[in-house]
Amino acid sequence: MAGGWQRFTAALAQALRTAVLAPCLVLCLCLSLLLTACSGEGSAISGNYVEDTVSVADALLSTLGVAADDPGRSDSETQARALINSYMARYRPRHDVNGLASFTTMQTALNSLAGHYANYPNRPVPDALRDRLTKELKKAETGAVRGA
Repeated sequence: MAGGWQRFTAALAQALRTAVLAPCLVLCLCLSLLLTACSGEGSAISGNYVEDTVSVADALLSTLGVAADDPGRSDSETQARALINSYMARYRPRHDVNGLASFTTMQTALNSLAGHYANYPNRPVPDALRDRLTKELKKAETGAVRGA
């Protein structure tokens, strides 16, 4: 009889540990993911469309200005790709913004630059593309400031 009681109490203890511990672990995991997602660290995107458009355009213009033989070119291009992804993830779904001419122009420039970085990761941006992107980024920046 004693062996049956020990098995019963061991099974009961295991069931209680599972019933209490599993939800606690799930709750801890969910809280840590929520806090990580909401931290906002490392993101240069503030949520203000005009300010973000101006800052992203300026950052990309300075990235385009980095010389092809500069040792920091790779790092600046990596940061530019992250900035492009953050900007597009923030503003593409917003219907109040994605219909603006400045956003359309900005999106065209960002897609072109991201496409170059994806297809030719080890090559500098060609002069013709750099000139076009410079014009488009400045036009988008001006349009965003005007509210268009």
